[in-house]
Amino acid sequence: MTLETILTQQVQTAVKELYGLECTDKMVQLQKTRPEFEGQITLVVFPFVKAARKAPADVANEIGAKLVGDIVAKYNAVQGFLNLSIADSFWTKQLETIAAAENYGQLPDRNQLMMVEYSSPNTNKPLHLGHVRNNLLGWSIAKIQEANGWKVVKTNIVNDRGIHICKSMLAWLKYGNGETPESSGKKGDHLIGDYYVRFDKEYRKQIAELTATGMDEETAKKEAPLMKEAQAMLLKWEQGDKEVRDLWAKMNSWVYAGFDETYRQMGVGFDKIYYESNTYLEGKSEVEKGLAAGQFYRREDGSVWADLTKDGLDEKLLLRSDGTSVYMTQDIGTAKLRYQDYPIDKMVYVVGNEQEYHFKVLSILLDRLGFPFGKELVHFSYGMVELPNGKMKSREGTVVDADDLMEQMIADAREISKDKVNTLPDITKEEADEIARKVGLGALKYFILKVDPRKNMLFNPEESIDFNGNTGPFIQYTYARIQSVLRKAAGSEPEQSRPIGGSLNPKELALIQRLADFPAVVRQAGDDFSPAVICNYAYALACDFNSFYHDYSILNEADTDKRNLRLVLSRCVAKVIQKAMDMLGIEVPERM
Repeated sequence: MTLETILTQQVQTAVKELYGLECTDKMVQLQKTRPEFEGQITLVVFPFVKAARKAPADVANEIGAKLVGDIVAKYNAVQGFLNLSIADSFWTKQLETIAAAENYGQLPDRNQLMMVEYSSPNTNKPLHLGHVRNNLLGWSIAKIQEANGWKVVKTNIVNDRGIHICKSMLAWLKYGNGETPESSGKKGDHLIGDYYVRFDKEYRKQIAELTATGMDEETAKKEAPLMKEAQAMLLKWEQGDKEVRDLWAKMNSWVYAGFDETYRQMGVGFDKIYYESNTYLEGKSEVEKGLAAGQFYRREDGSVWADLTKDGLDEKLLLRSDGTSVYMTQDIGTAKLRYQDYPIDKMVYVVGNEQEYHFKVLSILLDRLGFPFGKELVHFSYGMVELPNGKMKSREGTVVDADDLMEQMIADAREISKDKVNTLPDITKEEADEIARKVGLGALKYFILKVDPRKNMLFNPEESIDFNGNTGPFIQYTYARIQSVLRKAAGSEPEQSRPIGGSLNPKELALIQRLADFPAVVRQAGDDFSPAVICNYAYALACDFNSFYHDYSILNEADTDKRNLRLVLSRCVAKVIQKAMDMLGIEVPERM
């Protein structure tokens, strides 16, 4: 039972005894006491003034006197606000509970299933900085919702068909000379991305040649031989041509191997991967069923549309006049397959904010087609992320490659932390490299996740690997510092089951209160779909501990009971930091 629940019950009892008022939970308004006043919890007494027929300050003092006991040690009244000082014994019992709880912060099982979709790459190019934010948000949201009691299925939809894929395939056939990832030493996704760029380069040359003869640019784009060949290849793919399909499967396999390597380095993964090549026909089938049921209508040119004007939107194309599908149709097909695979209660799409309209429409269409999760669809919309000019170069000169970014972050972490790491006793090169990996990726992940996801952001690599301030390395270093203290105490630390008692200094009290807030923070992060809430909490907890560590001794404390309390407190802080950072997909080194 939480402190707020206990106090609510005690206030209800006191108000009934004093004034004969049966008050609801909603009438008991509790909030954190403002810093300039003594106490930890403040009760707003104005809801009880009418029944009491007394001045607010008198009501506050009367209720305060009734509450003093095992939980409330003392009180002070400021007009209509009752500031309550909670007994140290309550907080030490809270600390014992936190120390004993293996899954502290984990909320009860909801027995409901949530699916979270993220990544959504194209197989014609490697993952880039935008994918980094997408994947980190998706993975963290899944972890946070698991902590909120949801069963979570993490999914990815791969855009593996279409004209963009054929462009890479055609360029490889024309200019590749049989090059493979093995022969080139390149990751498969980078190799295919290079040929996508090569297609664009050669295509632009052809456009320039045609316009030089007097042809207008729009016509030249359509008449360029390369584009015509790519469109012919797409038609063959759709017709199931064996040669084209075999080439498509081979080149996609190279890309998937490259993606897998990037995902492993990033520390993300999926329970199920769907492919557009398997879902677009399912979408056509669902649209045709909806057409037959009168949900949609066909225009004179044969195209199929949904009329959404009653929903405050416009009309949406679902099938072109030639019967081919659009992205909306493909998403309907993917949703159908997902619901066949899993009994989804809530579907979450982690997709950039430029697709907000798309997902409003998708939610309405899925509901019309009878999918129970249609109305519960969540579009987790996020803004763009960019790097300062000149910080890093991409392979193509237009986007920042995810592999390059992670590699550079790890290299920067190795360089910045080498003086600290080299002072560790018995440090091996392997351990130093592992620390650099955790710190570099931790810096990247934390810097991206601490920002409100709805906002556009500027990622500054140098600022992210600062060991001071609101950064991942600062929190990781706090965890490593605690582990160092606990290692030194090993063998002499009393059993954690030993009762913790005694008075608390203000910084010990602040730490225990912060730890006690963790379950509520997890719930808020889940309700808001916000990893930033977890980031802010982890940073505040690390700051509280470092302030305490600066002012008070742990290992050199002469009072055995006080030393035990501080060791248990330190262990709990480390445990909660690790759990919070795990929700962000960040590893914490044991030494730094």
